[in-house]
Amino acid sequence: MRLDERITDLKEDIIKSTQEIIRIKSVKEDFEGHMPFGKGVNDCLNYALNLCDGFGFKTKNVDNYAGYGEIGEGSEMIGILVHLDVVPEGDNWTYGPYEGEIHDEKIYGRGTIDDKGPAISAIYAMKAIKDSGILLNKRIRIIFGTDEESGWEGINYYLEREEVPTMAFTPDADFPAIHGEKGILMFDLVKKINKESRVIKIKGGNRPNMVSDYAQAHIKDFDLSLLYEYGKNNSIKVDGEKEGDTTIIKFYGVSAHGSLPESGDNAISKLMVFLDTLNMDDEVGKFIRFYKEKIGMEYYGQSIGCGFEDKESGKLIFNVGVIDFSGDEIKVAVNVRYPVTYEKDAIYDGIKSVTDSDGVKVVETDYMGPIYMPKDHPLIERLMKVYREETGDNREPITIGGGTYARSMENAVAFGPLFPGQEELAHQKDEYIGIDHLMKMTIIYAKALRELLK
Repeated sequence: MRLDERITDLKEDIIKSTQEIIRIKSVKEDFEGHMPFGKGVNDCLNYALNLCDGFGFKTKNVDNYAGYGEIGEGSEMIGILVHLDVVPEGDNWTYGPYEGEIHDEKIYGRGTIDDKGPAISAIYAMKAIKDSGILLNKRIRIIFGTDEESGWEGINYYLEREEVPTMAFTPDADFPAIHGEKGILMFDLVKKINKESRVIKIKGGNRPNMVSDYAQAHIKDFDLSLLYEYGKNNSIKVDGEKEGDTTIIKFYGVSAHGSLPESGDNAISKLMVFLDTLNMDDEVGKFIRFYKEKIGMEYYGQSIGCGFEDKESGKLIFNVGVIDFSGDEIKVAVNVRYPVTYEKDAIYDGIKSVTDSDGVKVVETDYMGPIYMPKDHPLIERLMKVYREETGDNREPITIGGGTYARSMENAVAFGPLFPGQEELAHQKDEYIGIDHLMKMTIIYAKALRELLK
């Protein structure tokens, strides 16, 4: 049977499985019993393993940190690297983020694009290969990670204990094949506050790798009419309320993936730019002025000493994801994606040349080096062959600012699921995957597996 025909036959099952896995809220939580990332993530891992088991795959739960489903025989292994955890849902969804509702031939929900929809697509691509009678002289293993959005502990646990694929792809980015991913730095900008301030609290954001869609500040002796006038004049959604002698001011933005801050609207930055208009000369006010002058609404780090770029992967990306001030310290969590030809020390040296003079400390929290594979690498060439045949699109492989599981092992790349020109909704409200999109990429993944089996 032809692969595309078999996948068409499975359409209703693919849709149903996607809806079911979306209904599991797999946001990472604290260690609970035998569940290292909480009940939701654990339930989602078990769902995926049970689905694979029902299709006759060999399955294994790796101590609830990861798992896999496998078909085929042989010493070589083709890996498909997916993750089942999702970022927090945020606010103001049109449809429930964990309902899997279908509207206008689109399945809505957190994880439909990043990365549960692609995980289901890959499972059914494997099933189609298994059902088709294609000679499985290599093994195909789909590996389920469980905390890709917040530390990679799950995939690292797997890699320390289980077999590593000979080659692999991850459906967690864009089409066509991705031959380079920028380096990733996560760090905090920290400022100690020794004296009382008119601003007594600032909070905003969910994760460093998300564009903040909400931020607020608590201010003493503040006239709310100033806020509403500012919001009206600058077309910014704001709100406020009195709480005793304190005013809480609220700024709203648009969430987006931290690698694409220009796709969102950062509520933290909008709040800080506004706070600077109050012209406060205390310690908090000076930090606010530092923020406005050195970060502001910029995406590329040019005013904070790291506006680097290269021809291979483009400009450095600078995203503020979280701010927290209540007490004696302001902490701003930053996520940077830097060009593939640079070293991390160059980025930090540039930033510190600016921050040191303002008494702002840079505290490193995480790091992933860039990856880069030549366009003529056999894995890239074979994936591109399938992509071009199925889409008629002859564009070249690309590089991205996102960080995927391709970084976790040798001979691995990202491949899909977003097609060129499609709206990037990962980490945003109203995330969805079109049903036609889901089916098309399942066919591509099945044919890519067939090509890699040759």
